[in-house]
Amino acid sequence: MSTTVWRAPGMRPLLSMSFLGFCGYAALLPAAPLWAVHGGADEAGSGLVNGVFMALTVLTQLLVPTGLRRLGWGPVMAAGMVLLGLPSLLHLISDDLWVVLVLSAVRGMGFGVLTVTGSAVIADLVPSTQRGRAVGAYGLAIASTQVVLLPAAPWLADTIGYGVVFGLGALPLLGAPAALALARVLHARPAPEDTGDRAPYRQLIRPMLLLLAVTLAGGALITFTAQMSSSSTLTVVALLLFSVTAALSRWRVGALADRSGPQRFVWPLVVLSAVAMVVIAWSVRDRGATVAVALLVGMAAVGVCYGGLQNLTMLITFASVTRRHFSQASAVWNVGFDAGTGLGSVVVGLVAAGSSFSTAMLVVAGTCLATLPLALARSRP
Repeated sequence: MSTTVWRAPGMRPLLSMSFLGFCGYAALLPAAPLWAVHGGADEAGSGLVNGVFMALTVLTQLLVPTGLRRLGWGPVMAAGMVLLGLPSLLHLISDDLWVVLVLSAVRGMGFGVLTVTGSAVIADLVPSTQRGRAVGAYGLAIASTQVVLLPAAPWLADTIGYGVVFGLGALPLLGAPAALALARVLHARPAPEDTGDRAPYRQLIRPMLLLLAVTLAGGALITFTAQMSSSSTLTVVALLLFSVTAALSRWRVGALADRSGPQRFVWPLVVLSAVAMVVIAWSVRDRGATVAVALLVGMAAVGVCYGGLQNLTMLITFASVTRRHFSQASAVWNVGFDAGTGLGSVVVGLVAAGSSFSTAMLVVAGTCLATLPLALARSRP
């Protein structure tokens, strides 16, 4: 990877802000539902935790472009880091479901700010010919937090205590200074030309739906692997494998996309995600005796699709708009990401509560496969 991508002006504060912000996200994504279960919630209740988090994330994402125009980058990004980090510490007050849901809602607002601003900035910091590599670097900073914290958070909560996890969840607070430093770099750049055109939202629907399906699968696995698996050790290994393959895929596919374009890699990953979810469904059909090898193979394959399609759909999204509309395009892309993650939590929780986790995984597999026609189509640049 070219060093110019990593050394582009504003790249370091962006990666610092994103790393610390996603530390808070990754630590609580599996732990907050478990904290609700600790307080007596069932599968449907625990699924609502990340569902509420993502619902508020999506609603906030729709408002971020307007907030940036009216308030500027610094206040918006710094406020997002505070909203994401501070509520983590307040979980220690109570494990009642309603308390966890309220705190998840506030955290979702902060995460909505972080996601839209982060991806909009990364699209603007480098030339379009290096955008795949830049998105890969940004994705690596994000995914590295999930490699460690997604599998570690349930283990830390179980063996040491939830206080440690909630402390990690507050790390976004340390990213507020980086957000302000990044804002200074952005304000020094020339503003994009106002051509009076509108963002082509219709062209953004296709990559958003493709992303929504694969993040629905990822959100389901992140939220429920600990409850589906018959072994805590297997849970840690499975989530670690998922996170590592997602990180490597999101990083490396960027260079491939810069050379060959992102379109040709989309449909194989869509098919693989559906097949992998079927394998996972088979592996967890007996809740007391998980088929470990099948679960690990399925988790690794979904991780590849989860990371790769994040990069590819982001590149397709930003190729569809001019620089003036990067914040709107970022909002649409992130709506797909976080709506999928939230739906994965809620839908799988509801289906599992009424039948089984195996059936719920098959529903997710069908959802992934349903996006194949979109994967085979091509959007107009």
